[in-house]
Amino acid sequence: MRPAVLALTVAIGLGPAGTAWSDEAPSGAALALACAACHGTDGVSPGAIPSIRRKSAAYIEEALAEFKAGTRASTVMNRLAKSYSTAEIKALAAFFSSAR
Repeated sequence: MRPAVLALTVAIGLGPAGTAWSDEAPSGAALALACAACHGTDGVSPGAIPSIRRKSAAYIEEALAEFKAGTRASTVMNRLAKSYSTAEIKALAAFFSSAR
């Protein structure tokens, strides 16, 4: 199975992590595991997919909101972003903007 297809399969199978089974705030680190196959470990892409490490939290939140709304063009991200809550988007943005 190709890595991108495998990552998409895993991401869809896992779904949004953090809020469905507990009252705790979502973990950006846990959510980011689904992003690693395409965007690289800690958001540093190994290929043509954009790196998202150290992008501003505002940029990441805006991009994910646009993917979720379908106003930003994408082949995969629009489908993935639809599954994230606002709290999960904020957690991902905080994680990638502060990744070391």
